[in-house]
Amino acid sequence: MTRQPIVILGGFLISPEAYAPMVARLEQRSGQPVRLVPVGKPEWLLTVFAFAWARILDRVQASACELARQSPTGKVTLIGHSSGGIMLRLFLDDAPFQGRRYDGKALADTLVMLGSPHTALKATVLRQMVADRLPGSPFADQVRYVSVAGDLDLQVASPMARRLAPTAYRNSTGDANDRGDGLVPVASALLAGSTPLVLPGVAHGGAFGPSWYGSPKVVERWWAAAGFNGSGGPPGSWPAGAAH
Repeated sequence: MTRQPIVILGGFLISPEAYAPMVARLEQRSGQPVRLVPVGKPEWLLTVFAFAWARILDRVQASACELARQSPTGKVTLIGHSSGGIMLRLFLDDAPFQGRRYDGKALADTLVMLGSPHTALKATVLRQMVADRLPGSPFADQVRYVSVAGDLDLQVASPMARRLAPTAYRNSTGDANDRGDGLVPVASALLAGSTPLVLPGVAHGGAFGPSWYGSPKVVERWWAAAGFNGSGGPPGSWPAGAAH
């Protein structure tokens, strides 16, 4: 399968520098350009407002359009970590949002979501808007959705993960003792209708444990487990579901 460029949207308040190892490993594995959409911490703090989501998605669109023009397939692969995965679900839609029509599914044929909180009992207004407007994987006939969840043993996790996980899990699923990556429970991270992947020992971010979605060895795990072949492109057909 022909390889194609990759656009990454990171997570809330996580610095771009944290994704450098992920970008480098994906460039190596895919042999294609990999673009991290730049979002600063002050901009993330504004994402309680819809206009700030639109500002970030404008950048996603600019990157995706540029790389799609260079792509041998005419399409890109989208990767979203944490809140970035929720925002990329909205990017795929062609219905108006803040006066824009993104229609990202015309530019991307794969969306990989890493530790994204798709469901929560106490969701933010905009996350709930995405869940209500785009339940499950509505464009699965055009886009391959892959959702990746970490299953972290809190006994060996960082002090931050041990402190935050019970409250975060309770706010999401109602169970403080649920399984998850230290912030997002497995049940919340696995989007209905997507190819689900569960990775034991993987934390939400570097502050939650030494092995997280962006660690090079973990990138190898979800890149391979999600169904990408050795040359970096998606196979012609994917399994209906998988867990590792």
